[in-house]
Amino acid sequence: MSMVGNDIEYFDHRFRDLTVPIAKVETLYDGCRWAEGPVWFAEHDCLVWSDIPNNRLLRWTADTGVSVFRASANFTNGNTRDREGRLVSCEHGGRRVSRTEPDGTITAIATHFGKKRLNSPNDVVVKSDGTIWFTDPSYGIMSDYEGYKSDMEQDGCHVYRVDPRTGAIARVADDFVKPNGLAFSPDEKWLYVADSGASHDPAGPHHIRRFKVGKDNSLTGGKVFAEVSPGVPDGFRFDADGNLWTSCRDGVICLASSGDALGKIRIPTMVSNLTFGGPRRNRLFITATDRLFSVFVATTGAQRP
Repeated sequence: MSMVGNDIEYFDHRFRDLTVPIAKVETLYDGCRWAEGPVWFAEHDCLVWSDIPNNRLLRWTADTGVSVFRASANFTNGNTRDREGRLVSCEHGGRRVSRTEPDGTITAIATHFGKKRLNSPNDVVVKSDGTIWFTDPSYGIMSDYEGYKSDMEQDGCHVYRVDPRTGAIARVADDFVKPNGLAFSPDEKWLYVADSGASHDPAGPHHIRRFKVGKDNSLTGGKVFAEVSPGVPDGFRFDADGNLWTSCRDGVICLASSGDALGKIRIPTMVSNLTFGGPRRNRLFITATDRLFSVFVATTGAQRP
């Protein structure tokens, strides 16, 4: 374990109440090619995350360090857990969303929409009612680096919802360039979705949009909540106070519920994703290019209903 130095930028005095000035950003691992999809398992006191180009899932614990959680992981990108605690993953290689059962077997959740294969599911979140929401940009089929190069069968890059009871898949948003990270507000009244279209087009979007979630799980609105720079927003999470912590090119930016940037934790490599974990959920785990970082903060990750 090594330290990269404490580098916190304060844009607003409120960020001082959310950070620990004496806490250092720690490098926990540096052997990835593109680290993504961190997810915390409290009952095992461990973090699992994706190393997409190396086609594996890794696991970190404070006592034993890093080990391989799953080799030949089908170029998994984003990960989350469902209401039963099962691992739900977005597979670039399989062009699907899958679930790992308690016995280790893998169940396909979503593979097609309208009888056509999905592009390459990227990030996923599970609502308290069990519905599974995921984004489907084309990153995993653009080359053989993070999946298998292939043509798109869908007419674009969209956001989807899966009914866990019937398996039915609904398209819930169809006006994105490259939908990426997504998360519900702590009260689940809003769904936030990143558009990272500027990753391959300098004139493309680099913002996070906010949708109102109806009682029937329909989405309305979709106005831009905040633009993120430098770089693009990828993965993000909410803290217990409703602040949104998002990745960017050089760190993690904390946004208030108004969309105002409160501050930044600077990271020396491009950040892809993050999650809250640790015994008190006050440790921010950050995947960034080839590394896994962590830093303790003065808030905790949101516990949704």
